[in-house]
Amino acid sequence: MTATQTSAAPPPRMSSGGRTWAQDLFGSPARWAFTLAVCALLAWSLWHLLPWGLMNATFTASADACRAHREGACWGVVAEKWRPVLFGRYPYAEQWRAACAGGLLAAMTLVSAWPRVWRWWLAPLWAAVLAAAFVLMGGGALGLSKVPTGQWGGLPLTILLAVLGVAMAFPIGLGLALGRRSDWPVVRTLCASYIELVRGVPLISVLFMATFLLPLLWPIGAQPDVLLRVVVGQGLFIAAYLAEVIRGGLQAVPQGQLDAARALGFTRWGVQRAIVLPQALRMVVPALTNIVLGALKDTSLVTVVGLFELTGALSLALGGDPNWRPFYLEAYLFVAAIYWLLCFGLARYGLWLEGFLRREHTSARG
Repeated sequence: MTATQTSAAPPPRMSSGGRTWAQDLFGSPARWAFTLAVCALLAWSLWHLLPWGLMNATFTASADACRAHREGACWGVVAEKWRPVLFGRYPYAEQWRAACAGGLLAAMTLVSAWPRVWRWWLAPLWAAVLAAAFVLMGGGALGLSKVPTGQWGGLPLTILLAVLGVAMAFPIGLGLALGRRSDWPVVRTLCASYIELVRGVPLISVLFMATFLLPLLWPIGAQPDVLLRVVVGQGLFIAAYLAEVIRGGLQAVPQGQLDAARALGFTRWGVQRAIVLPQALRMVVPALTNIVLGALKDTSLVTVVGLFELTGALSLALGGDPNWRPFYLEAYLFVAAIYWLLCFGLARYGLWLEGFLRREHTSARG
C-alpha cells in the first residue's frame, strides 16, 4: 500500500426505525419542548371534542332530538341523509346500481395498485370494467332503466371522475413531457406552449369553457354530454401538470446512460422505453401521488357546472330540508372523513409503491 492509499472505511451502522423515531421526538431540548407542546394541544383538543362528538352527541335520526340536545353533535343527520349524500340525485330505487358501479371501480383500482399485475391484459380489463360501470350507472341496456348523467352524483361520480381524469391525463402528459424534450423545435414549442397555457388558468375556468362555451361551437342537438365534456377538460388540465412532473424525472436520468444505450444499438424509442422511462417514473412517484390526490379533491369543483359529486350532493341533501339544515357541520365532517380516508389510502399507497420500486431496483442491480 502506497502512502497515498488508505484503507476502505467500514459502512456506517444503520440505526433502527424505533430509535430514529425516538430521536426525532426527543433528540434535543427543543424537540422535547415541541413534542410536549403538541401533546398538550392534542390533549386539550380531545378534552373539548370528546364530550361534543361522543358523550353528549345524538345518534338517532330525529331533528327534534338534535335540537333538544344542542350541547352535543347531531350525528343523526348522517343516519338520515347518508343515501342522498353518497348517491346525490340518483333515483332512490336504483341506487344499488350506482353502489355496484362505484364498488367495481374501487375494486379495480385496488387490483391495479399491485405492480405484479401490470401486464398487457390490464388495459382491456379496465375497458371492460369501465363499460360495465357506465352500463350500471346509465342503464338503457340489460333491462336497466335509463338514468341521464345529470342525475349521477355522490361518491360513485367522484370515483368515476377521478379515475377517468387520471387515466386520460397520464398518456397525454407522458407525450407532452417527451415532446417538450424533443429535438424538433416545432414539437417542443407546441408542447411547451400547451403546458404553460393550461397551467396558467384555474381548473374552474377550464370546466366553464368545456361546459358552457364548447357547446356553442357544435351544431344544435349534437353537443357532447356534459359528463364527457367535464372529463375531457379535467383530463387535459391534469395532463399539463403531469407533463412537468414526468419531465423532471426524464431530466434526472444521466445522459451517459442514453449514450451508452445508443452505442449498444438501442433505437431512440427503445432507449426511452427500456432505459429512461422506468427510471424517470420511479423517481417521480411522490410527485405523481400528489397529482392524483389533487385530481381526487378537485372533483368537488364540478358542482359549479351542474354535476353533484360528494360535496355537491351534500349541499342538495341539506339545502332542500330546513329541518336538517342547521346541522351542516356534522354532515360536512362526514364528507371530510370520506375524503380523508380516500386521500390517506392513496398517500400510504404512494409510500409503499416508492419503497417497493426501490427494493425491486436494488435487487435487480444486485
